[in-house]
Parts: sequence; structure tokens; C-alpha cells
Amino acid sequence: MISIVIPTLNAEQSLAATLTALVPSVVEGVVREVIIVDGGSTDRTLAIIDDAGAILVKGDALGRGAQLKLGAEQARQPWLLFLHADTQLEPGWEREAIAFMERVDFGRQGVAAAAFTFALDDFGFRPRVLEKLVRVRCLVLSLPYGDQGLLLPRQLYREIGGYSALPLMEDVEIVRKLGRARMRMLRTRAVTSAVRYKSEGYTRRSLRNFVCLSGYFLGLSPRIIRRLYG
Repeated sequence: MISIVIPTLNAEQSLAATLTALVPSVVEGVVREVIIVDGGSTDRTLAIIDDAGAILVKGDALGRGAQLKLGAEQARQPWLLFLHADTQLEPGWEREAIAFMERVDFGRQGVAAAAFTFALDDFGFRPRVLEKLVRVRCLVLSLPYGDQGLLLPRQLYREIGGYSALPLMEDVEIVRKLGRARMRMLRTRAVTSAVRYKSEGYTRRSLRNFVCLSGYFLGLSPRIIRRLYG
């Protein structure tokens, strides 16, 4: 059914929880393999991968886009789910995913990809405002980011050329390749770590993200965008 691909780099603080959230779907046979492409971690990330029994692929110093690309090349299942190492899918996510996949597989809707609803693991007013802004972005622009996951048929992934080997903005590029007509939003939440927002400040981090996105659409080089991202 599904091959999950997760890029990692020193992800010991979040990876175990991300993988734990996938256990029910593995038990039910929805997820058949979890492929983790590590970018050269020096913390306990590799030990966590080993303990979880996931497939480890080493992609040292490749950058996130290249890691995702490499992981997809190793996948054997007809559906791919790309997920960040600090993002936990809500319990029961597999039921909505199955319903979406069946609609596509049985021709009840056109071939398409899907992303989950953005959420942050933080309390208070600011994270809720940011979540609402992301919902607006997804509704108006059909532009989910990588921290919302990306579920799509492997055939469609190949048709659009897959991920590009970019160090950043690889998620925006692949959604642009898919186009608005082939992008769906699922109700299940993908709960992402708010560490960056809490450490840098919500306003500063959000502005930095906006500058990076603007730089991408203006054609700035990936190296410059990466420096802007921090």
C-alpha cells in the first residue's frame, strides 16, 4: 500500500514520536515500509532508526530534496507518503488516507496527491493564528508545505519528475509540478514541532519563511534561500 519516506538530520528529539504515530498503520498493513534517508546525523538518530526497524538509507550531505528523491527511488509500494521527522500524524490518519487512495485507485476521482492539515504542538493564540493562515494559503493557493506531508501514487510521482535535489523549497517545487487541479487537502492534522517558532519568535520565523518563499518565486539561487532560512 504505502511506502513512507522521511529525511533526517540530527532528529533524535522528534523522530521516535513521529515513528510511534505510524505504528497502528504498520500493524494494520497500510504502511508496508518506512524508509529513512539520513543526511549525516551525529546524535542518536541512527540508533532510533535501528530500534524502530525502519529501512536506513544514507544520503550524507545531500540536502533534503535529494534525500527525499533517494528515498523514493528505494520505495516499492504503489503509494508514497513523504513526511518530515518532526511531524506526527494524528491517530486514525490512515482511515482518511485509505479513503482518498481508494477514490483514486478505483477511478472515482482523478489521479491526485493529498496533504494533511497543518498544526503545531504549542499552546496559545499565536500558533492558532498561524494554523489559520496556513489553511488560507492552502485554500487559496493550494500550496501545502512539506511539514503537512505529501501522499501520492508512485506513478504520478514519476510522471511529474519527482523531487528535485534542492536543499530547500523542494516541497514548493513539487506542489507546483502537481498543479492546483491535482492537489487535495485532508482533514487529519499533521502536528509539527514548534521549536523553531518558539526559539526565534512566531513573527520572525513566519517572516523568514515568507521571504524564502518570495525568493524562490523571484528565482533566487537555492544557496541564497538556504542562508535566508537560517
